[in-house]
Amino acid sequence: MRPDTFVARLARVRQAMVGAGVDALLLSLGADLPWLTGYTAMPLERLTMLVVPAAEGARSEQVPVLFVPELEAPRVAQVPGAFALAPWGETDNPVAMVADLVRVITGDAPRLAISDRAWATFLLQLKASLPGARWTVASAVTAPLRAVKDESEVAALAAASAAADRVAARLLGGEIALVGRTERQVSAELSRLLLAEGNERVNFAIVASGPNAASPHHEASDRVIAAGEAVVCDFGGALDGYCSDITRTVFTGDPPAELRHIYEVVAQAQAAGVDAAEVGVPCHRVDEAARKVITDAGYGQYFIHRTGHGIGLEEHEDPYMVSGNGAPIAVGHAFSVEPGIYMAGRWGVRIEDIVVVTSSGPLNLNQADRGLTVLSV
Repeated sequence: MRPDTFVARLARVRQAMVGAGVDALLLSLGADLPWLTGYTAMPLERLTMLVVPAAEGARSEQVPVLFVPELEAPRVAQVPGAFALAPWGETDNPVAMVADLVRVITGDAPRLAISDRAWATFLLQLKASLPGARWTVASAVTAPLRAVKDESEVAALAAASAAADRVAARLLGGEIALVGRTERQVSAELSRLLLAEGNERVNFAIVASGPNAASPHHEASDRVIAAGEAVVCDFGGALDGYCSDITRTVFTGDPPAELRHIYEVVAQAQAAGVDAAEVGVPCHRVDEAARKVITDAGYGQYFIHRTGHGIGLEEHEDPYMVSGNGAPIAVGHAFSVEPGIYMAGRWGVRIEDIVVVTSSGPLNLNQADRGLTVLSV
């Protein structure tokens, strides 16, 4: 990422803080920190925290400061004009260092926003050190900004999705043996293939067969996949920091008529959700469009989760395609569209793609075949 990208992002965040009534932003674990600095904090018991002052009054002259354990400092690529680096030693008190800077920047009664994923122990210590502060979550400021992907982020998401598509193509083409293998073995192979495609990590590789397919977040088990079953494969990794997420349901032998019908309903629902993703449309409309197809077909009670979630540096982030979310869809929003039908004790079907919204409509980043796939056994 170019250094001026981080400088520009910090400027937008600092301006948004003014509108949100936040005096200082305290960023620790989570995706906000790498989005603004390029540095990903390890989940240590040692405090890492970026202190960002609002772009208001005298604070506008204060450069954000990144406090990091001294032993972590070599991992931080400094970005001129973005932030100052403040390594702290093993005998220092980093909470006191952060609190002292916050008081200098904001005074004794600041309005502070802290990372949603910051350790509770550091929040409690900071609250004790800054008794006059009022607190909120950092995502109130950062989430709407991070939800709108720039061109480089869209390109990164497209590359990650293409890598996932290549793995999905091998699954759909019958190159990954299913029958006679355990779910865990197939999950391991999907993971290996994701890494072979250049992903630096595998975020998940769900393989759910037969009745297990009715559990949307099933953990791959030692169950042996049999002939004549639906197998839901939901997998994704991170490529250059940006995530992929794709689901395809395949069949080990010719599915019965009811299961064929369910698959067609889910496919129509997924297409309807994608088509609804237009600029200015409330996020809940995507959920409504997909859900209506499933409900009208008589399976509404078996669609038990939201239709989609945002994606970027995190697998799940804003915006969420869920009932009640009236936030308008904007150019640059990227999210999954993944309706499903889950009939406990019998079977389940889900189809998922990642969509990015453009000025000319929704762009599907996943191109792997969505048609009903029957694998020879």
